[in-house]
Amino acid sequence: MSTAEDIATEGLTTAEARVRLDADGPNALPPARRRTLLRIALEIAQEPMFLLLIVAGGLYLALGERTEAWALLSCVVVTIGLAIAQESRTERAVQALATLAMPKVEVVRSGQRRRIDSRELVRGDIFALAEGERVAADAVLVSGQDLLVDESHLTGESVPVRKRPAARRMPMGEPGGDDTPFVFSGSMIVRGGGLAEAAATGVRSRIGRIGQALTTLEPGASPLARQTRRLVRLFAMGGLGLSVLAALLYGAFRGGWIEAALAGITLAMAMLPEEFPMVLTVFLVMGAWRIARIRVLTRRAPAIETLGAATVLCTDKTGTLTLNRMSVSELRTGEQAFRPREDGEEDLPEALRPVLDVAALASDRHPFDPMEQALRRAEDRHLPQAAAEHEGWQLVHHYGLRPDLLAVTRVWRIPGEPADLVASKGAPETILRLCRAEPSTAACIRREVEAMAARGMRVLGVARARSADADLPPTPEAFRFEFVGLVGLADPIRQGVPEAIAECRRAGIKVAMITGDHPVTAQAIAREAGFDKTAGVMTGDMIGDLSDADLADRIGSTGIFARIMPEQKLRLVQAFKARGEIVAMTGDGVNDAPALKAAHIGIAMGGRGTDVAREAAAIVLLDDDFGAIVRAIRLGRRIYDNLRKAMGFVLAVHIPIAGLSLLPLLFGWPIVLEPLHIAFLELVIDPVCALVFESEAEEDDVMARPPWPVGAPLLSRDLLAWGVLDGVTALLLVGTIYGIGLFNGLPESDLRALTFASLVLANFGLILVNRSFSASLGSLLRPNTAFGWVLGVTIAMLGLAVYLPVARELFDFGTLHLDDLALVAGAGLVTILALQLAKSTRWLDLKR
Repeated sequence: MSTAEDIATEGLTTAEARVRLDADGPNALPPARRRTLLRIALEIAQEPMFLLLIVAGGLYLALGERTEAWALLSCVVVTIGLAIAQESRTERAVQALATLAMPKVEVVRSGQRRRIDSRELVRGDIFALAEGERVAADAVLVSGQDLLVDESHLTGESVPVRKRPAARRMPMGEPGGDDTPFVFSGSMIVRGGGLAEAAATGVRSRIGRIGQALTTLEPGASPLARQTRRLVRLFAMGGLGLSVLAALLYGAFRGGWIEAALAGITLAMAMLPEEFPMVLTVFLVMGAWRIARIRVLTRRAPAIETLGAATVLCTDKTGTLTLNRMSVSELRTGEQAFRPREDGEEDLPEALRPVLDVAALASDRHPFDPMEQALRRAEDRHLPQAAAEHEGWQLVHHYGLRPDLLAVTRVWRIPGEPADLVASKGAPETILRLCRAEPSTAACIRREVEAMAARGMRVLGVARARSADADLPPTPEAFRFEFVGLVGLADPIRQGVPEAIAECRRAGIKVAMITGDHPVTAQAIAREAGFDKTAGVMTGDMIGDLSDADLADRIGSTGIFARIMPEQKLRLVQAFKARGEIVAMTGDGVNDAPALKAAHIGIAMGGRGTDVAREAAAIVLLDDDFGAIVRAIRLGRRIYDNLRKAMGFVLAVHIPIAGLSLLPLLFGWPIVLEPLHIAFLELVIDPVCALVFESEAEEDDVMARPPWPVGAPLLSRDLLAWGVLDGVTALLLVGTIYGIGLFNGLPESDLRALTFASLVLANFGLILVNRSFSASLGSLLRPNTAFGWVLGVTIAMLGLAVYLPVARELFDFGTLHLDDLALVAGAGLVTILALQLAKSTRWLDLKR
């Protein structure tokens, strides 16, 4: 049977592909309906806060106070405008993430293979099918071998169907059934690979015609979202009860039920924590955007919540800890060894030529595997004549890797020779078993393997056989192999990996390396990567001999897992979870998907990973870099810290506003806050939560703390107590200034201006002390551009409200004098210093 690697095709030219892309449109499903500005505005206008503003405006109209009514309604427009701007920013971030998530496909254009975005695939393109990938378009198979495809998304049949290449060009047929040449967009390649010619793309494909059903599914609420909803319900119920009580008290003791309704609305606006859901949404979306900037794609929002809680990070070695740039470092047979120079000018000894020759023949002609690529490059460099001769050989059969046989075997038919050549490469112990090596010979070879592995090389055994039988055996064990030699391959550690592992250790995160390498090789790589020298080693065979309970018990002292099969990753995840660990697991293959799904944080490789792995994972590394995982954990901790700071601020800032709305009603004092003033304050609070805290820099010790417990409340007891202390302190400050003014007989308008200005500055004091968990005064001065803009705009708006005659009349303010401003500023400074001092006490731990 011909294979994809045997077929030479030019494919479309770039110009032809561009014409077809313009004619047919992108190869993508119809996008989900985007939220228009009108839709966003309508959604925001249904929020309780905006409804309260509108009702208050209506009540002012009923009282004949049109200026106040139109001012309130103007606040509604401004607030909706700010909310739309923030929502639009969020939508743009989501669109940017969607662009990064675009899958790739390998096509043949102008005779060259290249990877492109799948949306750029066009009708007539020749594109590659690979195990673990989804088919990018409806297509006709033109070449392939041992191809099984899962078409259950179209047929409902759970059993994969067999595919055979088309003998001639033909139109697309129907899905389902064995031995057809048709593959369909969205189907999964379960086994094998090949080349296909695209027949229908985008909305013209079978899945595209089905419609938008796949894009309309709504995910469930995350744990943080559920926590936030509970907080909102709790605050809203308390606020509603107090608002009704305040309205009744006002109406009963002061008369005027319309004014009483306004008083109740004022208190409801003061206590309604409508910022909580908005804060959570903005932080998670913008957090995903920030993480994407370090080339880490977050596919599920809860992963951001869990990142900072990870206690165990299980990572692949190849391509994650290392560069995935394999090179042949040593060839060995018997007493002879050859270490290629980087310039490739040294001649390969005659005795070692069969080692490289057979190893290359046991590899794909156009390989994706880094080890096979290294072998093919070495063959081209040292055995160019043999490589050219192999082009005329026919691949008769391919025996793939099996869990019980860690070797790849390929059977080649050589023109003019009666017997086929059988080339095999794999784990040395497997190759020795295939060769039925004598115990003394096997022991000698094992010593050579361990010596090579101790230098950090991945060692492969190489064997060959001859077969003149017309019918090939079902397994390669039936061939009579002879041992040819050993190949050592090296893959350098990525720059920054030792520092990243050290950072994980400081952060209380255990790093476990999982590899298919020999244990000695794995230990050598682990030492170079900076793993703990006392970390134990466990092999796949040892895992297989342990019960689940024994594995969970032993795994705690193990940091290196060698000779691991992909299926065993799931047992490792389950064992770590049984110990109460929060597990992050990396993976790239089809067989890694169960482990990625079972882990608290599944991390797929974006460069070399399969579609199955990416779909099972919560996070995708676009550059397959271990350091990016650690940077994402750091960002996850920063996001969670800042989210908690924002929530604490929201709690604190509502206490003085609610207090100044309620206390004058209870004691018969002059009312200083009305709906218009609350609306002004909301214009400050919302941007502060969404902009200032979200952009706040990380704490200095963010990676020097242990992970937080999963499920821990956003507002811990200490943070709740701190928020109440903040709010009560601010209320005492503003209440004291209010009392001083009242005692000195200030006119009501002057008293209102003085109290309101002190409340605005108190709010900024709360921002300053909540920007950091640190008690250091230097933390108050950390740069934050968003804070500078919000402070400047708010001071300017307050100045206009107090000193511009039209605005002063609208807000019913008197004039503030220099001594009034000095009093407000001095009291605010004292409050800030007092709260910073309170942080240094040991009875509050804001970081937990």
